[in-house]
Amino acid sequence: MRNPRPTKAVPSKTGYVKFSNKLSTSLDQISNSVRENAQMIDSIQEVALELTTTFGSLHTVAVKYARSANQVLDVIVPIVKNLPIVPKNAQTMLVNLEKWTQMIIDSEAKTSATVNSVRSGLQSGDVNKLKTHAADLKSVTAALSKLAVK
Repeated sequence: MRNPRPTKAVPSKTGYVKFSNKLSTSLDQISNSVRENAQMIDSIQEVALELTTTFGSLHTVAVKYARSANQVLDVIVPIVKNLPIVPKNAQTMLVNLEKWTQMIIDSEAKTSATVNSVRSGLQSGDVNKLKTHAADLKSVTAALSKLAVK
């Protein structure tokens, strides 16, 4: 984005600079800047829409596989806990997997609602809707980051 040129205060016939003259010049500069950067702004919106769709699809796949894994773990974990030949670290790993899959399943509704609302905000240009979910998305990112590190 280029820097707008400073406006020159032009005294009117009254001998002073009218606020309306300064404001209209500033608004003209803003309008020009938006027009000059329209392609970039539109591209960012399109990429954000695609990222939202991709994230929604990944979330759907993650929940699907988390449900399957959790069903298996619900059967295996109690058995493994009672087998003395299974090392403690393997038992701990299975218990953690069960917690992680359950966390993914438990967050399904909230995450789906957030993704759908963000997509709707991007499609309609509703900045307030996007602002509302910025914190939600940061929370999801933080939770995923914790899982990725472990």
